Amino acid sequence: MFSITACELPDKALLRPYLVDGGHADCYSTEIGRAVSHEEFVKAFYSSAVFGIERLILRLLLNKPSTNSEIAELAAGRSESFAAWTVEGRADNQLLLADVSGRTRSWLMVVPAAADGVVGTRLLFGSAVVARRGQGSGQASLGPVFSLLLGFHRLYSQVLLAAARSRLSSKRP
Repeated sequence: MFSITACELPDKALLRPYLVDGGHADCYSTEIGRAVSHEEFVKAFYSSAVFGIERLILRLLLNKPSTNSEIAELAAGRSESFAAWTVEGRADNQLLLADVSGRTRSWLMVVPAAADGVVGTRLLFGSAVVARRGQGSGQASLGPVFSLLLGFHRLYSQVLLAAARSRLSSKRP
């Protein structure tokens, strides 16, 4: 879909610790034929029209509003929170956010890519759902709601990454 592919998490991915028993972690990638900074990617991802719907829902249902200025501050590394998320980890080329419930993580990473002498960038997006121990059984699981929504989540993740790629493709450096 939209040249988005599911892939393995890179070895140094900040999301990697969430590949644990009973939880869910995923990774999707796409490439763009120009150099893209991590800051550009974060801004494009969280300010896309698709993510705008999520921002609206967060504002209306959880009273967690956000602005494009806040996205820019987060992307530049000058803020440790954004809407319903807080920064859990940062590296030069990646960002890991935890939601207010502590159950989910969102992760963005850029990796330089080159093919046939053309400089490009690999854009990666992943998320994780932290498993909970079931009462009585002690088994770790996602729970019925997260399990039920997993198919939608996979499709939504691909659409979000495609929207960010589209925003970046329409801009020139």
